[in-house]
Amino acid sequence: MRLLKLKFHWQWFVLLLAGCAGVGITQYDPLVELYGQSAPKNRVVEPDSTAGQYFLHDVQPIIEQRCVVCHGCYDAPCQLKLTSPAGIDRGASKDVVYDGTRILASEPTRLGIDADNTFEWRQKGFHPVLNERTQTPTVNLQASLLFQFISQKQKQPAFNAERLGDDIPLGLNNPNQCPSPAESQDYLAENPSHGMPYGLPAISKQEYGVLTKWLADGANMANKPKLTKPYTDQVAQWEAFLNQEDLKHQLMARYVYEHLYLGHLYFAELDENKDSKHREYFKMVRSSTPPGSPINHVRTRRPYDDPGIQRVYYRLEREQESILAKTHMPYSLDSQRMNWIKTLFIEPEYTVESLPGYEPEVAANPFIAFEAIPSRSRYRFMLEESQFTIMGFIKGPVCRGQIALNVIDDHFWVLFVDPDLNPEGMDKLVASQQENLVLPGEKQSNAGIVTNWVSFSVTQKTYLNNKLELIKHLSEEEKLNLDLIWDGDSHNDNATLTIFRHFDSSTVLKGLVGQEPKTTWLIDYPLLERIHYLLVAEYDVFGNIGHQMNTRLYMDFLRMEGEGNFLSLLPAEERKKLWRYWYRNSQQEVKEFVFGPRVNFDVKTNIDFKTDTPKSELLNMAKAKLGQLQTSSHNLTNSDLDSKLAKLHTLPSGAPTLMPEMGVLSIKNGNNLSLYTILRNSGHSNIDSLLFEDDNRLPEEDYLTVNKGITGSYPAAYWHVKEENLDQFITAVSNLKTEDDYDQLMDTFGIRRTNPDFWAHSDRIHQQYLKDQPKTAGLLDYNRLENR
Repeated sequence: MRLLKLKFHWQWFVLLLAGCAGVGITQYDPLVELYGQSAPKNRVVEPDSTAGQYFLHDVQPIIEQRCVVCHGCYDAPCQLKLTSPAGIDRGASKDVVYDGTRILASEPTRLGIDADNTFEWRQKGFHPVLNERTQTPTVNLQASLLFQFISQKQKQPAFNAERLGDDIPLGLNNPNQCPSPAESQDYLAENPSHGMPYGLPAISKQEYGVLTKWLADGANMANKPKLTKPYTDQVAQWEAFLNQEDLKHQLMARYVYEHLYLGHLYFAELDENKDSKHREYFKMVRSSTPPGSPINHVRTRRPYDDPGIQRVYYRLEREQESILAKTHMPYSLDSQRMNWIKTLFIEPEYTVESLPGYEPEVAANPFIAFEAIPSRSRYRFMLEESQFTIMGFIKGPVCRGQIALNVIDDHFWVLFVDPDLNPEGMDKLVASQQENLVLPGEKQSNAGIVTNWVSFSVTQKTYLNNKLELIKHLSEEEKLNLDLIWDGDSHNDNATLTIFRHFDSSTVLKGLVGQEPKTTWLIDYPLLERIHYLLVAEYDVFGNIGHQMNTRLYMDFLRMEGEGNFLSLLPAEERKKLWRYWYRNSQQEVKEFVFGPRVNFDVKTNIDFKTDTPKSELLNMAKAKLGQLQTSSHNLTNSDLDSKLAKLHTLPSGAPTLMPEMGVLSIKNGNNLSLYTILRNSGHSNIDSLLFEDDNRLPEEDYLTVNKGITGSYPAAYWHVKEENLDQFITAVSNLKTEDDYDQLMDTFGIRRTNPDFWAHSDRIHQQYLKDQPKTAGLLDYNRLENR
């Protein structure tokens, strides 16, 4: 290896001299003499072939359960996404996706969109993790990064459940070195403890044998078997519906696409009773080719960017990637859904004279682009699937995004304005305020950093002033009361939502979950539409610092608007009291906006309050109105186990702060396994600080919420107890005062990332998760597992 390293440096010296002489020489590859030239190989075989069956039934399950749990999203180390054959073949990159300091936007590297084949990914700087040189069993192993790293782990001593040392740095902000094949041997020699799975126990000898055989044989891979006729018929039916010629249908399809493009679409008439692992999922994509032809992706940063072609076709593309909890957004398609879309967008009497253009000032403003469609129809489309709509910014491009997510509290409830209360008034408001509802996306991905909070406040204040007239009108007509709150049409369980934030990720659940939170949002149509476009449709994870900061700053206004809508139902003095409490120690410009006369209005509520705690009274009245629609299967009940765990909801200050953001507790009773999630909700004096969240932390206001089942995608800790020892676990959590106490808790009940039983426990959790939550379950992500 030392000789190889010396030769490498000598050849680089020759290259530099040749460059000075003006002679063009390609970059030297030190592995050529050992293994031959590198070039992408065609590894995809038919799924019914022997090699295809081996991959699908033996290899892929190991990759999913042991590798994809760290290598699945944009924030996968080294951009190595192992969720599909295309991702495995693409390999890894040294470029960082999540960079909040980049001056210029980077080129997108979205798997399945931004390159058509492995050769194109090599042109974009991705290096292989499989052997792309001489194809022999020996070279297939020696020249494979994947093999080098999993075999390195096999050479290391087994973990013994003790915490990891400093030689294995962890955390999302840990810089990834991402060695190429030519650098791997030196890297592992210098970092022998960095084998894969990184910072976790080695895979079993049996699993290692399967992967070794697969890699030695050439790492052939297969996609899913071809779709059967019932599925292709459904695809054809929906593509025909979405691609009709008349302008009304074309505008409808564009709106539907811009709101569903992140979804995992499935055909309910075929797969409704299957769990998420066994369903066929599809994604809606833009293509330059019509139905019946192979899909040719329209490559743009955003779903509304100029496609550069005369006619866009909306197609359903089969999902080939693994289903991850952090990106899984199921959305059903069936005949009832199609009729519902027709009822909203086709049957109403309105005329589409021409289709909107793709200029940023038009396409980035949905109130301009889709002004022909009645706002009630647009609102209904998002509202009746509100969990999916809000989930877009929870699970979409902000799958890792503290800058975008520290704009919301750790725990709050969401209610919605009734779409039928005053549709004419809302139509007029939206139509007259198009320019004041402009979004930062108009500035695209290289936005100026100088755009600041104050400049955004001008259009927002103007809009709120005009909206105030509508609120006054409701008050005068005695409608500023509980009628303002949508009741789900007495059957829709999307009427209420709960959002939990876990530092730089979050979760949205149906129903009002957990204790009464500090804040509640009341969302109307303009607010819901702007949330979607700000944080989903227009958000570019590859954008520059200006784009990311503008997104964060604008979301401040949307949060305050949702809170203000809720407060409008309370007595004026109570509004002021709660504003002051929610925005303690705020910056001066925030105070001026929040407490200014144009926002802090005195319109009289039409609700007659009876108690001196009107906020709690209002929430209880809302619960009574909503009935069972406000309940959730995640809430604790009066059962024995739940009653014991409910004690954790009222812990004294100190103990909650020592707990992780999200931990999964499994309770064993005979052959039964019950799963719970323990969430730490962090207290803040306010959440208006862009970069200094710690300055606003109030640990004394931290509290825990215990939910049934899995809440969240990124467990930071696992605990496992037998039912007879649950009281002991609860007592240990309740008595936490120091890190040593938490260390003892983990020694007694924790399944640390170094536990020899970690992978077996991980498998049990995933199996139970899929059984308990079959529609929403997916692979959990271990990039945030703590080392405590």
